[in-house]
Amino acid sequence: MNTIYTPNNKIRKGIFLDRDGVINRNYNNYVQSTQSVQIIPKSLEAIAELTQSEYVIVIVTNQSAIGRGIISQKTSEEINSHLLNIIQNANGRIDGVYVCPHHPQKLCNCRKPKPGMLLQASKDLNINLNESWLIGDAISDIQAALSVNVTPLLVKTGRGAEQFTLLQKNNLEDTQIFNNLYDATEYILKSQSN
Repeated sequence: MNTIYTPNNKIRKGIFLDRDGVINRNYNNYVQSTQSVQIIPKSLEAIAELTQSEYVIVIVTNQSAIGRGIISQKTSEEINSHLLNIIQNANGRIDGVYVCPHHPQKLCNCRKPKPGMLLQASKDLNINLNESWLIGDAISDIQAALSVNVTPLLVKTGRGAEQFTLLQKNNLEDTQIFNNLYDATEYILKSQSN
């Protein structure tokens, strides 16, 4: 697992964000370069709003393109740095980036639906998982969140629109579904103020 984070000693609430399909466009052949990073509309506004909240904001992303040999570790780091610059230029903040580089057939603890990235971020950044949220576009995001008591939200961007049948098959149809990251963020921030 590859990580970028800023440590803090205070126990805090977290917002975990999947990357491809939630913040930026997802491709069948993967995000392979900084030029292929296309931001999903209103994602930057959502992250800027979260930046004003008390939440720690963490990206947790499966990047099997590394394990498949499609992109290098260095290219993955360049893509993440590029995305972080875009977010910062839009008045947003990301406190940590956790990447699972493994091929799906490799047995690791970090590839979602396993919760390894969430657990590591919780340890590194002192996040109380029971008071945290995960916003993703795939059933694997939902399963990872539920396995460690994080509240999951599914967005219809990326693969989210196709995932509803899988949610039903896995008895996860109670999962809250939103059009995009912005709508999910508004829901979280409104529930925080209640």
